[in-house]
This record gives sequence, C-alpha cells and structure tokens, in this order.
Amino acid sequence: MAQIAARLSAPLSVEVHGRRGVGVGTVAAALDAAGVETAACGDVAVVVIAEVLKPEDEALLAELERAGRPVVVVLNKADLAGSGPGGPVATAHRRARRLQELAGVPVVPMIALLAVPAVAALPAPLVSALQLLVAEPADLTSADAFVTGSHRLSVSVRTDLLERLDRFGIAHATLALSRGADVEALPALWRRLSGLDGVQAAIEAAAAPVRYRRLRRALAELRAVGGSAVGRFLAADGTVIAVMAAAVEVVQAAGLAVDPGTGRQAHLCRARQWRRYRDGPVNALHRSCGNDIVRGSLRLAAAGEHR
Repeated sequence: MAQIAARLSAPLSVEVHGRRGVGVGTVAAALDAAGVETAACGDVAVVVIAEVLKPEDEALLAELERAGRPVVVVLNKADLAGSGPGGPVATAHRRARRLQELAGVPVVPMIALLAVPAVAALPAPLVSALQLLVAEPADLTSADAFVTGSHRLSVSVRTDLLERLDRFGIAHATLALSRGADVEALPALWRRLSGLDGVQAAIEAAAAPVRYRRLRRALAELRAVGGSAVGRFLAADGTVIAVMAAAVEVVQAAGLAVDPGTGRQAHLCRARQWRRYRDGPVNALHRSCGNDIVRGSLRLAAAGEHR
C-alpha cells in the first residue's frame, strides 16, 4: 500500500528540449528554481523555441506526438517579439496563438531570463545598482551602449545586470522603482513579465493524462491487493468522485467543456452527454475518462436524491 501511494504521489517532472540558442538552459533553470523537477526523461516534454517553428522543431514535435508524450511549447525571448500593439509581450502572446494552430499543442510565451530572479533573489549589489539607475539613468538603447557608455556603475556591474535581466528587465525594474515601488516588489514584477506562471499552468494541464493514468494504475493495483477495507474504499463516493475529477482535468486539457452544474438534473444531463461521448469515435484514454465522468455524475445525482 505504501509503494502504491508513493508512486501515485511522486512529483511530476519535465524534460526540456530545443535548438541551440533559444534558451533551453535558461528555461530549465527557471523551472528548477520554481520547484518544477526537470529530468532526462520527464512526464511532460517542454520544447523551447524562439520567434518561429523551424523544421527541426516540427520534426521533434512529430516525434513526441508519435510517442504519445504530453508536450508544451515555450516561445522564449518574448521581450524580443517586436513592437506591435501593446508592446513585445502582447505581440508574443498573439504570435503564440498563431503558432499553437500550427503546432497543435499549447504554445506559451516566456522571458525565461526574468523568471530566474523572480524566484531566486537578485544579489544585493545589483539591487543597489538598479536603484542608482533610477537616479542616474544609463543608455539602454542597446546592450553595447549600456555597457560601454559613461556611467558611475562599473562595466562589470552593468554586464552582470544585462546577463541577469537584459535591457527589458532593467528598464521595467527602474521604471517601477521610479514610480515608487519597493525593492521587495521587483520579484513579483519580473515573475509577471516572465510568463512563468503561464508556463507552469500549461505544464500542469498537459500533465493531466499522466496524473489520470497514475490514478487508474493505482486503483488497479489496489483491486489486486483485495480485502474488504480496500473494496469499501474503491466503492466509496469520495473515490469515485476523485477519479471523475481527474478525468475532467484530462478532457478539459484537450479543450472540451464539462458542465460544472451541481443540481441533480445537471448531474444526470452530464452523465447522458458523456455516455454519448464515451460511446463515440474517441481514443481509449478519452473513452475511459468519459466512463469515469458518467459514473461520478450518476453517483452525485444519487447522493442528491437521497438528501
């Protein structure tokens, strides 16, 4: 029983792929810093791209699809997406939506460089340097201008700031400080700009089939263990509804809507809808999910009737 529970509750991991120069290492470091476990063969594959989907990206996505792997594409370097309406980050979001249609998997923009200081504290000397830049602005028209221009900050400090935040992060940090923001607010600013939360949410959604399969496997192992206590647990309302919830996550991650209604009639309508879905032309995973949604909905309808 302890082994079954350990396998079921083991943390999910991701493997990070991508072409040279798109920031694979930085994305992996940002996810690691945020507490997402990275591995050579993870539960979810993260494919890092920059600007466009290149033929090698498409080949990798096709290979992962053939292997049945959950995939999230990270459109890194969103700060370099161009000067469209709303700025580069808004432009990156629009580009990600277009790329998603081509890739057939979730595409999420990110500035991985800013995700690292968002979750790991920036050294105090660099925070002081940002405060000095508020009082004495430097030339941020280009990286070279920022490093080589005349300024009281040393070249090494300016270089370090560029390597950690790039011009985009420096500019937004100094703007926030100039408007009265506290230094303690900077990590939250960088986190919002980085898109880290969106990437984590996409990974969490992509992992829904992994969690569901783990749960189904654990239930099968429990049935093999047998015993009256195990039988009561497997038949309990809470167990049936927990399995339904995991199945709902799978179909919602695939873009399908599940009626969240709580009345008895809503439960019965949901059961009928997902019985039709289950009996239709769907793959084995979705057939199993449909069956669990039907079972859970009928159990909820019966519970409502007995109240």
